[in-house]
Amino acid sequence: MGNCCERAGNFFGPQNNTYIRVSLPAVCFVWQIAMVILFGVFIRYDEESDEKGWHEFKRSHNITSNIENDFYFRYPSFQDVHVMIFVGFGFLMTFLKRYSFGGVGFNFLIAAFGLQWALLMQGWFHSLDPVTGKITIGIESLINADFCCAGSLIAYGALLGKVSPVQLMIVTLFGVTLFAVEEYIILDLLHCRDAGGSMVIHTFGGYYGLAISWVLYRPNLNLSKRLNGSVYHSDLFAMIGALFLWMFWPSFNSAITNHGAGQHRTVINTYLSLAACVLTTFAISSMGQKKGKLDMVHIQNASLAAGVAMGTSAEFMITPYGSIIVGFCCGIISTFGYLYVTPFLEKRLKLQDTCGIHNLHAVPGMLGGFVGAIVAAAATEEVYGKEGLVETFGLSGKFENRSMSTQGAYQAAGTCVAIAFGLVGGVCVGFILRFPLWGDPMVFLPFDYLPEDEETIPPVLEYNNHMINKHQDTHESQFSLEES
Repeated sequence: MGNCCERAGNFFGPQNNTYIRVSLPAVCFVWQIAMVILFGVFIRYDEESDEKGWHEFKRSHNITSNIENDFYFRYPSFQDVHVMIFVGFGFLMTFLKRYSFGGVGFNFLIAAFGLQWALLMQGWFHSLDPVTGKITIGIESLINADFCCAGSLIAYGALLGKVSPVQLMIVTLFGVTLFAVEEYIILDLLHCRDAGGSMVIHTFGGYYGLAISWVLYRPNLNLSKRLNGSVYHSDLFAMIGALFLWMFWPSFNSAITNHGAGQHRTVINTYLSLAACVLTTFAISSMGQKKGKLDMVHIQNASLAAGVAMGTSAEFMITPYGSIIVGFCCGIISTFGYLYVTPFLEKRLKLQDTCGIHNLHAVPGMLGGFVGAIVAAAATEEVYGKEGLVETFGLSGKFENRSMSTQGAYQAAGTCVAIAFGLVGGVCVGFILRFPLWGDPMVFLPFDYLPEDEETIPPVLEYNNHMINKHQDTHESQFSLEES
């Protein structure tokens, strides 16, 4: 499979254009100007953020206080999600010893572009006014835009260190577009419930990135194996990102759930599942090493898998012990994936997954989607109450006669749609990225992105400079002693 992909990729020409002084500024300027034009044509404030509209909304709904504005309910969750996107994801990718700047910097770049494009794409599918032709946005739109960006940032994890910033912009452009389409199919047409995005965010983003990485397979990547690793300080920065993600994941899963019991329950379920996941991750990581020493890759990543898996079912009545069971299993599955599955994928399927998104996002997201399908199918009026079933699963309007077993089947179908969009879309985008005009990292030195003044000194010179500095320090100290 990898050889077939490699031969097909050669059709598009060699990728050795690393000079992006023209292409990157051109892409950034042109696309940002396009955003200005498109926002001017389509984007407007919604009724709760427009000054005139808010006063009319208050009068029509008999609201007397500004505190009833949705902003005050949603903004704390938006803050947490925003931190996860820019700080959590960004610093989680700083583990590569010579690519920390690229990891957090390019994450910043594509997220800033992606959230603007996401507001447009999601607006066209979900909130376009057929009369005025305008898209209205509010605080919940910003949260959903961050969610949309997350899919592309997940895909970036598989490509970390192996693509240029221009290629990453292309990945984000198509990733956000595909996300908006699959989200519309899953949430609107199939009417699935997926508040935390196990299906639409993690499953799609994971398989999207893996498919692109498979198409962009580089047979000479082993020559840069020494760079595809961490050092003490890079692992420490990555651990900061992991902790931010771990702490704020309950907010991520509950950010757009229904106010009241649904949002409250989502936080509790995610909180418990994450805690259980940490213990099994430490256990399996220690068992996988001869001397029981922990692997920081497992601690930084596998400990987050429960948050991914609970994205769909956290809003449901899965029960506290059910949440712990999901977390318990995810810690084991994800850590085993890092120990055995990732090496197998690279060796046998020619799939190079830098951050291991297969084990943190793709598989836990898929499992989360199917767990949500099972929990939905098992839902009863006795447990939820009639109003609870309607509110939790949105069984009103044309869906009011849908049975819970049918809802469960649609939930499973939604997971399959996310996988299909990720794989097919990723393969197509991967072949687009094979064109050399986008620029590419050095063919023989991936995982390497340091400023020129930080380049490593050759070992011999480094030793000689060290000795010179040592003698200088000795003379200076002797001089100071004599002076004193």
